[in-house]
Amino acid sequence: MTRVPGINNPLSDGLTRRNLLQIGALAPLGLPLAGWAQENPSGGLPVLSGFGTAKRCILLYLWGSPSQLDTFDPKPDAPVEVRGEFQSIPTVLPGVRVGEILPRIAKLLGNVTILRSLTHPYPIHGTAFAVTGVPTTDLQLEGNTRDPRQWPFVGSVVEYLAQQSDPKPPAVPRNFGLPFLLGSKRRVKPGVFGGFLGPAYDTVWSEFQAKGTREVLRDSGAPDVPTKIIADPYLGILPTDRFESVASDVTTSLDRFLGRTSLLDQLDSARQGTGSNANETTFARHRALARSVLTSGKLREALDVQREPPKVREQYGMTLFGQSCLAARRLLEAGGKFVTVCWDEYGLVNTGWDTHVHMRSRLKEELGPGFDNAFASLLGDLSQRGMLDDTAIVVVSEHGRTPKIQQVSGGGRDHWSLAYSALFAGAGFAKGRVVGKTDHIAGEVTETPFSPKDVVATLFHLLGIDPQMEIHDRLGRPYPIGGVGRVRSELLA
Repeated sequence: MTRVPGINNPLSDGLTRRNLLQIGALAPLGLPLAGWAQENPSGGLPVLSGFGTAKRCILLYLWGSPSQLDTFDPKPDAPVEVRGEFQSIPTVLPGVRVGEILPRIAKLLGNVTILRSLTHPYPIHGTAFAVTGVPTTDLQLEGNTRDPRQWPFVGSVVEYLAQQSDPKPPAVPRNFGLPFLLGSKRRVKPGVFGGFLGPAYDTVWSEFQAKGTREVLRDSGAPDVPTKIIADPYLGILPTDRFESVASDVTTSLDRFLGRTSLLDQLDSARQGTGSNANETTFARHRALARSVLTSGKLREALDVQREPPKVREQYGMTLFGQSCLAARRLLEAGGKFVTVCWDEYGLVNTGWDTHVHMRSRLKEELGPGFDNAFASLLGDLSQRGMLDDTAIVVVSEHGRTPKIQQVSGGGRDHWSLAYSALFAGAGFAKGRVVGKTDHIAGEVTETPFSPKDVVATLFHLLGIDPQMEIHDRLGRPYPIGGVGRVRSELLA
């Protein structure tokens, strides 16, 4: 039975939060995780259902973090300063309620699992902690995309393993993100990169340059940050606004060079000044991928949502998030494997789902309707096309929001990581299930606690990847790709 020095309980019995912190403190030295997969094999553990059920995945990442109270874990009997002004509504699941801002989703929960008991000790915008196997996080790691402690994004692992078995570059990148590099409209964020696998396995992102059709006054709530009028495309875009297909280096738009050799010439120029084997490998993979994308045209065609009937586009919502979800479905149909859609901050701090201020109006007019339409339409669309049974859909964020509403302009909730929610649907996931419970103000988990690492491990499992399988960093040190996460049967069908 494997033990980590200084930690009393065996790994096979699971890890407490204290254990996680102890282990993570050693992670920069490469000491705690190396060899776990060999020393703690899965043999002898219960066989879990669903392994390899998902042929593909759409990850919907809501940056900034929704309030659990206003979405999937409402507390209608809580004091008004906790429950807020929004009511809860019944769903198709007896006794299960959601926030009134999600009426379409309420009718579809028979095909969805709600997880109400995510918890961790880091109330920061920890994208890397949410979507990689990294065992701990801090502000430095979450502020540096190339921090040497970074682990690879889930989609990067999918691409890495697929490339090992089939080195031929695909016509549609296996690990693709929409609508633009996470954080690139204000500050690029870690989490969606290759981590210790290197930049050769970074997510490939589209680009979206059009301005939004609705201008709003954005107020960060910070006295030293002036208010700003922003045309936010997450509120609305034109039917003619297009996604651009780009290479892994987001500064290089494939559309600008389509049908010409100048893209490859530019990549050759970018190669100058690189000397390390890692840089040579990264360049070679990017160049091969660019050539494959250019000669095929499948990526550009998949991103052309203008090919869809207007009625379908309107159902998703003529917003950047809605049309990104539609494009994600098209990418999977074109052969994509792992597609990430981000609802990102745009133009100013405290945007996206980071509702420190003006929460009431933003949930009612922007965030609720935008997500409700997009998710419900994506679920229905995949089901009608016979794709839902082998497509995993995961909706996650960094943390939750404080139970008590802050007395600020328009109301607001601050960061809260001790209890928050996520959604799961499609391949291998249970249907019509609510997992976990929180206390009367959705502030503490009282039943079935989940770590974000468990979500990562469970998603690997459904994608046919053993979370205990070892991969190696650039120094050759082995790590179980699921880290300290456990595959959780509570989410599985």
